[in-house]
Amino acid sequence: MKILVLQGPNINMLGRRKTEHYGTVTMDEIHDRMAKKATVLDCELDFFQSNHEGALVDKVQEIRDTIDGIIMNPAGLTTSSVSLRDAIEDSHLPLVEIHLSNIHAREEWRRHSMFSEIAVGIVAGFRWRGYLSALEMLVGILREEL
Repeated sequence: MKILVLQGPNINMLGRRKTEHYGTVTMDEIHDRMAKKATVLDCELDFFQSNHEGALVDKVQEIRDTIDGIIMNPAGLTTSSVSLRDAIEDSHLPLVEIHLSNIHAREEWRRHSMFSEIAVGIVAGFRWRGYLSALEMLVGILREEL
């Protein structure tokens, strides 16, 4: 089982950016923790981060036939990326949407996601821990379908 962990704009700045919302754990530390959890869950992860919407779309299109699901933090693209949503929807892969902060407790404009309607589930507000939960949940869903 192989899962794509897709990270949107500015996730590469975790640990240094708005720590009151996102915490002090870096993206690489999150990826390390996920990789350890993936070993326990007997699955493989492919990590990809970009600050460019088109690169994220390209990655989904490139890898869609070689993965079983997607965990994605769309970050700054949450409210606006029709093209990334379309690429994920067209992949027909299960998506778990993740947000480090609770987007529903923040500014009104952050509360609508372009991805929630196509996601099998959403994890928000648990900072880095949400990634581990998202991984456990997606692996569980995929194993039920196999």
